[in-house]
Amino acid sequence: MTRVLNALRKEPVSGSTRSVVVFVHGYGANGADLLGLADPLAEHLPDTLFVAPDAPEQIPGMPNGFQWFPIPWIDGSSEEEAMRGMAAAVDDFDAFLDALMVDEDVLPEQVVLFGFSQGTMMSLHVAPRREDPVAGIVAFSGRLLSPETLEDEVISRMPILLVHGDADDVVPPQSLPQAAEALQAAEFKEVYAHIMKGTGHGIAPDGLSVALAFMRDKLSL
Repeated sequence: MTRVLNALRKEPVSGSTRSVVVFVHGYGANGADLLGLADPLAEHLPDTLFVAPDAPEQIPGMPNGFQWFPIPWIDGSSEEEAMRGMAAAVDDFDAFLDALMVDEDVLPEQVVLFGFSQGTMMSLHVAPRREDPVAGIVAFSGRLLSPETLEDEVISRMPILLVHGDADDVVPPQSLPQAAEALQAAEFKEVYAHIMKGTGHGIAPDGLSVALAFMRDKLSL
């Protein structure tokens, strides 16, 4: 039984939905954390609906903090709990995407996933294992989970933009080349990368500009 994800949204400034950007937030955050990015992006993506779901699990002691799955070195959970939580979250996120496309009457190629940190991990894991490729994935400050299984499990290959700060002390910057190598080994043809100089675990203006250009190109806007 999948859990229904609560989601915030910012409607297209044009009033007409031709594409959707799904923000997938990081550990301890919520949908509102990334939805603020819709403001600077919307004028350049006028026909785009921005949607930002909360992850399915509230973190104990953090009323507004959610997780896609536990992280053992942060919360003391076991590896088994983390894997179980991720498997459940994958099902939840898959069901959310299925419902979103039906409700908004859009095709996968009209949808971009925009992940940050744990949201990037979810996006890079879920999208390649879905039946139809989305328009693209913007992957900020995260890593590719289970890179050793990707080659055998990949179903859909979509353009991917990997972005990381070179001063990130939460998710190591070397996670970017590791992800790129695994994606290319799994025959992803379009894998792009951008390093945000002097940036920690966050989204810098230059990274957001590169992400915007990528989204406009892949959504043919």
